[in-house]
Amino acid sequence: MRRSLLFVIVVFLSFKGLAQELPFVKEPVFQAGEVLKYKLKYGFITAAEGQIRVQESDLKFDGEPTYKLLVDGATSGTFDIFYKIRDHYDSFIDKDNLKPYFYQENIREGGYRRQDKARFQQEEKKVVATQGTFKTPNTQTFDLVSAYYFARSLDISKMKSGDFVKLNYFLGDEISQLEIQFVGREVVKTKLGKIKCLKFSPSIKPGRVFRKDSKLYLWITDDGNRVPVKAQVEIIVGSVTMEIKSADGLKYPLAIVQ
Repeated sequence: MRRSLLFVIVVFLSFKGLAQELPFVKEPVFQAGEVLKYKLKYGFITAAEGQIRVQESDLKFDGEPTYKLLVDGATSGTFDIFYKIRDHYDSFIDKDNLKPYFYQENIREGGYRRQDKARFQQEEKKVVATQGTFKTPNTQTFDLVSAYYFARSLDISKMKSGDFVKLNYFLGDEISQLEIQFVGREVVKTKLGKIKCLKFSPSIKPGRVFRKDSKLYLWITDDGNRVPVKAQVEIIVGSVTMEIKSADGLKYPLAIVQ
C-alpha cells in the first residue's frame, strides 16, 4: 500500500515528457479557496477518501509568489480497521508558470512512517530531495500534486481523439513520465449532476497495483474548471473507481446538463 494511495488518487487526477515545454492557458483554471473532495471505491465499498485544496501562500521562492497545494488521503470504513492510512502532501507552485518549487509528504500507512522533501530547481534541471539529487530532462518537471494542477491548465484546444500529452514528474527516488491520451467526449452522471466531460486514458505501470492489461479512464469537466469527476481502473484483484463528492470555490460554473 505504500505510495499506492497517492498514486491511485493523483494519477486519477493528472495529465512521457517532451523536450519542449508544454503549453498552458493564459491563466490557471483554479483559484485559491478551491476544495475538491473524492471517494475511492473498491468494488461497491468506499475504501478511502481524498481532499485537494488550493491556498494562498505567504512563502516566496526565488522571489516569486506561490500557491500552496494540499492533498489529504485516508482509508475509511473496514479498510481503516485493517490498514489505516493517513497521508498528507504539500506542493508550492509558481503563480504564473505553475511549476513546483518545493514538495513534501508525510506518510502514515499502518506501522510505516516516512517524511520526504524535494526542492525543484527548474532552470538547473535538477531536483534536490531527501534521497539525493536527481537530474531532470527539461525545465518543466513536477511532483504528482503540482502535475495535477498544471495538467488541468494545459491548452488542449487543438487535441483530437487519439492525441496524447506527455509530462515529467518526480516521485520518491526517480524521474518518471506520464502519458495521457484523449479519448473523446461523454456526459457523466455524478453526485453534482449530469456533466459534460472530456474522457482521457492515462498510462499506468503494471506491478504491485495494476495488471499488465489494466486500462485507466478519467473524466474531467468540459468547461473552464477541468475538474476530474470520475476515474476507473482494474487492479490486480477487482477494480477501483474514484467519484467526486463535492466541489467548492470553483472559478467557473460546471458544465451541468439540464
